[in-house]
Amino acid sequence: MRLLYGAAVIAFLVDQVSKYIVIHMMELWRIRAVDVFPPFVNFRYGENRGINFGLFDGGSDAARWALIGVALAICTFVYIWSRKSQLAGWAAAAAGLLIGGALANVLDRLIYGYVLDFLNMSCCGIDNPFVFNLADVFIFMGAIGLVFLAPDPKADANKGG
Repeated sequence: MRLLYGAAVIAFLVDQVSKYIVIHMMELWRIRAVDVFPPFVNFRYGENRGINFGLFDGGSDAARWALIGVALAICTFVYIWSRKSQLAGWAAAAAGLLIGGALANVLDRLIYGYVLDFLNMSCCGIDNPFVFNLADVFIFMGAIGLVFLAPDPKADANKGG
């Protein structure tokens, strides 16, 4: 479980520190855009009141609290399932990335009322209008990691009989 805790803390801190540096210290909130390595990596200021890519962006306070509740419920489920499944190694780290990233976005919603986003990536003549943050990357990496690395419960059931 130390890997889960460690990955969660690292994901949480990396996300929050990156947001502080880019949005507050570099004043992205004010200048709105910085071309870092165009068109591949750019900083674009974003306030996400919905879920990924701004889906379900109702902007209401009830929606904000519902999204916080859903994120906390998912974190709780993944944590309990990880302990019950006795995840180890990369699977435990994947669970930690998912939990840490989700909690970082929850903190944003509690502080700002929305999730701060700043990363924009485009390529090959396609102008991507969406922005995201490192917590989103950690959540995605953790979910994909769990899909491929978590133990198969059917394999455990077949061992007994």
